[in-house]
Amino acid sequence: MLLTALHLSGLAALIHTPSPMRFLGEVLDRPENEKAFAVIPVGYPSDDCEVPDLVRKSLEQVLVEI
Repeated sequence: MLLTALHLSGLAALIHTPSPMRFLGEVLDRPENEKAFAVIPVGYPSDDCEVPDLVRKSLEQVLVEI
């Protein structure tokens, strides 16, 4: 919902999960017990920015039953 709201507001955003995330805690001076698991960079896209039209795979294409 957050990403959709940002995009509808004219902002560009994505979820980034670099591994390992330890550097982020050091940069932000966070205690050892706080661990980041995702970064969401947000900003205004350039005028010539092109966002690909992605099509989601169906559940049948990604579901693996065991």
